[in-house]
Amino acid sequence: MNCWKTINVKKQYGFERIFLLSSIAFLTVFTVFHIIMGMVDAVPYSDRLFPLFTAVFFLIYPIHKSLHFIPLIRYREHVDFSVKKLFIYVPVLSLFVREPVPKFNFVLSLLMPFVVLNTALLAGAYILPAFAHYFSILLAFHCGLCLIDLIYVKHLVRSPKTSLVEETAHGYEILIPPSE
Repeated sequence: MNCWKTINVKKQYGFERIFLLSSIAFLTVFTVFHIIMGMVDAVPYSDRLFPLFTAVFFLIYPIHKSLHFIPLIRYREHVDFSVKKLFIYVPVLSLFVREPVPKFNFVLSLLMPFVVLNTALLAGAYILPAFAHYFSILLAFHCGLCLIDLIYVKHLVRSPKTSLVEETAHGYEILIPPSE
């Protein structure tokens, strides 16, 4: 296998820039979606389920990470999970792919949380318009989380169709067979 390209978005953009872009995505999605929901369904908002909203808010991240694993279930013996602490209190869950996997499965793995959770949140806002403000916050938060995945997808889409993706300490390596 030949390495076609190595992608390390965290090194390329830096933590501060990624955080800023995620924050901008959060604010943009919240503003646009909240305004649209206000125009579509002008019902009074309710704060009855605030404890449930708080619980779901803290569960979005672990659910997001779990959804990354579903397309890689066939390669589970090559996937490692780890938990690290960021700023002493914040647990950061990581999936590490030790062996090359097909590009299609890897892109699907990156897009799975975005599609599944955002669809569920949009449906929830439509079905329960009195809680659309909660769904707006959750949707915006999740879109901010998904930003780095979408940046990786942007890079991977341009790679050869038959390529494989492997995760290393330097980032994601896009590998192609020697014949290409």
